[in-house]
Amino acid sequence: FPEEELQMFRSVEGHMSGHAEMHHVKGVDMSTGSLGQGISAAVGMALAGKLDKKDYRVYSLLGDGEIEEGQVWEAFMAAAKYKLDNLCAVMPTEPLDKKLEAFGWHVIKVDGHDLAALEDAFKLAQDYKGAPTMILAKTVKGKGVSFMENQAGWHGKAPNEEQYQQARQELVAALAEKEGK
Repeated sequence: FPEEELQMFRSVEGHMSGHAEMHHVKGVDMSTGSLGQGISAAVGMALAGKLDKKDYRVYSLLGDGEIEEGQVWEAFMAAAKYKLDNLCAVMPTEPLDKKLEAFGWHVIKVDGHDLAALEDAFKLAQDYKGAPTMILAKTVKGKGVSFMENQAGWHGKAPNEEQYQQARQELVAALAEKEGK
């Protein structure tokens, strides 16, 4: 979809709701809402790809609260049992590496704010064979924006125009500082 459509995220006028709907957002293959459904659907899609001998990868994003659902752990076990090496999940939480390794997953730990490290992690996940891959991306909610960082109230909330401009200025300044080093 065109990048400018992201400006309509969570807007009544747009089609990008808080929970992306498969009938309205290109590239979204499963509508979810209840926690735990996404990884379970992803396991099913990855298994179907294996059974149909198709060469595609399935990606699923999970949050740290979502992994409290039993359905998630059942999906983790199924993915490892069927050696779904065409499945990659990303989860921003710790310390799950040892649990997931015990479940039979290949685990890659990365700073979720480092785009180059994320890109490298996705390449490693794509190349890894014989098991599903979990990218544990350590992140901070609202990272780099003074009034948003570590503030749970910003979960699913869009800034107003003034807040957007302040956030943009802070992020641009941080990027310039980083590139200047």
